[in-house]
Amino acid sequence: MTSEGKSTAPPTAATTSMTLRQHLRRTLRLAVPVVIARAGLLIMVAVDTAMVGHYSTLQLAFYAASNAAQIVMILIGVGLLQGTVILVSQAHGAGSDAECGQFWRIGVLYGLFFGTVMALLCLFGEWALGAIGQTPELARGGGDVLRVIAWGFPGLIMWVATSFFLEGLSRPLPGMLVMLGAVLVNAALNWVFIYGNLGAPAMGAEGAAVATSAVRWAMLAALGGYVLLMRDGQRFGVRGRLSDAWRLAKKLRRLGYPLGAARGLEAAAFSALTMMAGLLGTVPLAGYQIALNLVALVFMAAIGTATATTIRVGNAVGRRDATDVARAGWAGAILIVVFMLCMAGPFLGLGGPLAAIYSDDAAVLNAAVPLITIAGLVLVFDGAQAVLMGALRGVADVWVPPFLQLIAWWGIAVPVGYILGFVVEIGVDGLMWGLLAGTMAISGALTLRFFVVCRRPIARY
Repeated sequence: MTSEGKSTAPPTAATTSMTLRQHLRRTLRLAVPVVIARAGLLIMVAVDTAMVGHYSTLQLAFYAASNAAQIVMILIGVGLLQGTVILVSQAHGAGSDAECGQFWRIGVLYGLFFGTVMALLCLFGEWALGAIGQTPELARGGGDVLRVIAWGFPGLIMWVATSFFLEGLSRPLPGMLVMLGAVLVNAALNWVFIYGNLGAPAMGAEGAAVATSAVRWAMLAALGGYVLLMRDGQRFGVRGRLSDAWRLAKKLRRLGYPLGAARGLEAAAFSALTMMAGLLGTVPLAGYQIALNLVALVFMAAIGTATATTIRVGNAVGRRDATDVARAGWAGAILIVVFMLCMAGPFLGLGGPLAAIYSDDAAVLNAAVPLITIAGLVLVFDGAQAVLMGALRGVADVWVPPFLQLIAWWGIAVPVGYILGFVVEIGVDGLMWGLLAGTMAISGALTLRFFVVCRRPIARY
């Protein structure tokens, strides 16, 4: 919570706080379509990974190197625009519906700007991969993939702003339906461009990038069109004059900078560990990418639940209901911990069959199976920290959590992973143990932080 924009007016009507059970039910109902929509992004990555992996182990390594680079930019972009869902949910909870669409339009403009910047950065992918120690072959192949990915970046980031707007209004179904369609189209285009069907050249990892970039623009067109044609669009300010834009844009920026930094710190730490795996060789990198992709796929449940928790907490802030703020946050945390404990079982016992989805290479499978086992433990703590971050975002507590993440990711996860992997010489398994240490640290720290924040006065940002 911050003092900027604090309302001193009393609530307009008395409110009755919901029970924890009611919060669990409503958070779950909101989270399911958000989870499906978020999971769609990672399902596309998983499909790309599997289809490229069956095409060639070397092409899978190229794809992994490019993905490690672009995922940092994607998550920074998501963080920079995450203020959209916070401000929309708080405004909607307070009954200030006309402001919601204005936050969306400003968010789309920022998405165009940030997406273009990220696209330009992708053009220097080969140089960046080489500068951090990747082999010339891996840097060149990963850079080629990034150059193709570049032209889809603006569409993706603008789609993120649009989906955040609808989720802030508790309308996640359109985003879910668009994503389900995008997954199917992406898989079909992969079949064409990765393997060279229907007269197209066989492009391997670059073919997956062609499919992904095209689909990202299609997703924006579909979801943006829905928003512009909403029957109650006028009520929510999606059309008409953009009034008081500078003040609203300032709010979005002030939330976006620390949220972008938080996302970037986390993504950069994950990518740093992936790059370390690349220093160990192509096979360890491919195995590590498989384990990390499985984690990321299940982690979408945490991302979706975190977004639902942000919305539920933001609505309670808009109503200025301190009891509901706390219950909404803890409800989200309970839901994700239970879910992640259930998902840890297959990781611990079915590593072989899970790895076989991605590759037929025996060496890659041998590297991936123990990593998947450790990843099962990572899931529980990583899911908890993500949802607690979402709860803190709902009350616009956006400065302290990035500092805690800096300590956990760069003070614990990366150094521990390096020491175990290269000094103790455990190899690629040590990198995953380092990741586990970092997730345990940040989940504990954010639990304490939410306890503290829940005891403060509630005010809208």
